[in-house]
Amino acid sequence: MTRLRPTILIAVATLGAAVWYLFRPELLFIDRRVNEEAPAIAASTPAPVLARGTFVSDAHETAGRVVLQHTADGTVLRLEGFSTSNGPDVRIYLVAADSIEGSRTVKRAEVIDLGALKGTIGDQNYLVPAGVDLARYKSVSVWCRRFAVNFGSATLQRTGA
Repeated sequence: MTRLRPTILIAVATLGAAVWYLFRPELLFIDRRVNEEAPAIAASTPAPVLARGTFVSDAHETAGRVVLQHTADGTVLRLEGFSTSNGPDVRIYLVAADSIEGSRTVKRAEVIDLGALKGTIGDQNYLVPAGVDLARYKSVSVWCRRFAVNFGSATLQRTGA
């Protein structure tokens, strides 16, 4: 029995480390604030708005607005008044779907990964790759890649600009 005790302790410690690595529970209590400037085409001229939407929560509380703007550098997807939960490997996706109803929609649709979430709170900008057909991508997802879960989403409404 005494020979098993060190083996059990090593196994429990290894399992605990693996669970911590996968779930990163300390991140649930850490907010990263971002406050990026709104895109502009000139110093005092805001970039034209192509589309906008409002986030709705799914797996995690998510709030704020999304704005798609055309700038001299290309198209920018901007999150304004944004907030969500922290998590491992959270990304911003443009989704080829009219709207998102749960994680299944994102899993089945074509997506464009705009990059890692810069912060859990605040205004932030993501450059859309050149050549993306914006008429196909009508939704935005705050996506946890590690667990394949949609934190929240917004449907883009075109403005006609």
